[in-house]
Amino acid sequence: QVQVAESGGGLVQAGGSLRLSCAASGSGFSINAMGWYRQAPGKQRELVATITITRANSTNYADSVKGRFTISRDNAKNMVYLQKNSLKPEDTAVYYCNCNVRKGWTNYSYWGQGTQVTVSS
Repeated sequence: QVQVAESGGGLVQAGGSLRLSCAASGSGFSINAMGWYRQAPGKQRELVATITITRANSTNYADSVKGRFTISRDNAKNMVYLQKNSLKPEDTAVYYCNCNVRKGWTNYSYWGQGTQVTVSS
């Protein structure tokens, strides 16, 4: 089993910054990619940013966060971070970490429980 845990959410004023962290733990797996998704009240969960855990270090961002958010990783610790700058009230949501892993010949997707981010105007 793989456990995924987020931390770093909270309340911040518009224009401020916040950094989220996500740790994947367990055994018997290798990580393909990790990413952040968010879900605002009454809306569907949407992709924020993803990063591959390979030498290519490929990243992908939602248009709404490009230039403001940066995803990074620490492979040695199985961690991924989301640095969020120039926050806007519309960034308010529960942020979920996703970990895509490979066990043997099969890929699995695991989610954290989410961390609340509230941006006040």
